[in-house]
Amino acid sequence: MSVAKKTYKRITVKSLVDMKQRGEKISMLTAYDFTTAKIVDSVGTDVILVGDSASNVMAGHETTLPITLDQMIYHASSVVRAIKHSLVVVDLPFGSYQSDPKEALRSAIRIMKESGGHAVKLEGGDEVKDSIKRILKAGIPVMGHLGLTPQSIYKFGTYSVRAKEEAEAEKLKTDALMLEKLGCFALVLEKVPAHLAEEVAKSISIPVIGIGAGNGVDGQVLVITDMLGMDKSFSPRFLRRYADLHEIMSKAIETYNGDVKSGDFPNEDEQY
Repeated sequence: MSVAKKTYKRITVKSLVDMKQRGEKISMLTAYDFTTAKIVDSVGTDVILVGDSASNVMAGHETTLPITLDQMIYHASSVVRAIKHSLVVVDLPFGSYQSDPKEALRSAIRIMKESGGHAVKLEGGDEVKDSIKRILKAGIPVMGHLGLTPQSIYKFGTYSVRAKEEAEAEKLKTDALMLEKLGCFALVLEKVPAHLAEEVAKSISIPVIGIGAGNGVDGQVLVITDMLGMDKSFSPRFLRRYADLHEIMSKAIETYNGDVKSGDFPNEDEQY
């Protein structure tokens, strides 16, 4: 059953909880630069995630691990300058919060002060609860992330679906309840069985945003370059491509190159 969409001038963490209570789905996309963020924001996207996936799609690294806190702040600052409507959530990168709650707080404060972001996201459950507590105590909103946690890829050894076995599924459910109790305003579930994600979403009062977690959750997130079809080499089951920018951009650039080589560009109307 469709739910009448409420109009929000600016999305806040409270808006997202309200949307869950009303049964309205939450839309979330990544962005890493001013121009893209301006488009994503202008069409009413609820949440923009400045993801550490910038390590992959912007810098070409194999994993999310190499990106630094300074680089995340740079990308987040670029995004925030474009925003009029969306809530901007910024990933805390690998190594900036896992070892020491005080370091976690310092990292989160830097993101909030230097980028202007509205909230931070970090991966993990019980193992990072002290860092989450410290950040929340300072008044910084936190979004959790469970299931496949890409910063732990070398621990998992694979990007396959998580929590298929009972023990891991039970830990995920326990961690989700703990994150809610600590005060996280939302939770991302990545690449977990749909029935488990739906169970989690129904068991907690905060919004659950899925990626590869089925349709029984409160919202969805995708990486912008994936859903726009800019990289054809990445084709997981959960990905729906809404455009083929790889083809469009390739043809446009090829035509431009030809026009320059032939002397057709610029013509008389395109010069001073």
